Amino acid sequence: MKTSVFAFGTRRAQRTHAIVLLALAASIVGGGVAAAIVGGFRINLTPSEPLGLWRIVVLDRPVSLGDLVFICPPQTTVMREARERGYLRYGTCPGGVAPLIKTVVAVAGQHVEIGAVVTIDGRPIAFSDLAERDGNGRPMESFPGGIVPDESVFLHSPFRGSYDSRYFGPLPASGILGLAQPVFTYAP
Repeated sequence: MKTSVFAFGTRRAQRTHAIVLLALAASIVGGGVAAAIVGGFRINLTPSEPLGLWRIVVLDRPVSLGDLVFICPPQTTVMREARERGYLRYGTCPGGVAPLIKTVVAVAGQHVEIGAVVTIDGRPIAFSDLAERDGNGRPMESFPGGIVPDESVFLHSPFRGSYDSRYFGPLPASGILGLAQPVFTYAP
């Protein structure tokens, strides 16, 4: 009889521990989701910008050249193909993709040329050479260039493998969630 009481007590203790661990895990996950929603925190896992924890800061002025922003890409054929190829991660933006972190290098009315490098109004952008093929050997098509339309921005990342406006062109500024502020990041 003592054996069965002992076994019952052990199962009960295991069940209690499991419930405590489940509650702890749920609070950690729930807290993380709440921080993302309420505090505007995001974790960047792409090499386009330093890895780590970032915060979306409200942009209470018009977007400017040099702003590092979080932006939701529009649901276009180009972006759907980018998602299928694995260039965009799953996330909270329309279409189920994660916000991009990119630097604004041109705004409405500026002229973008795509050649060996990107030039904006005749000035070359550092680290803007184009990849002819992606990491899986598939051909990469570049944006043909032109004038950045009204209420749009041209985005760039100095990381050569970044999927940015070199390939998809200008994006609507209405997709900007805010400025990207590093909180705790690591740049290898």
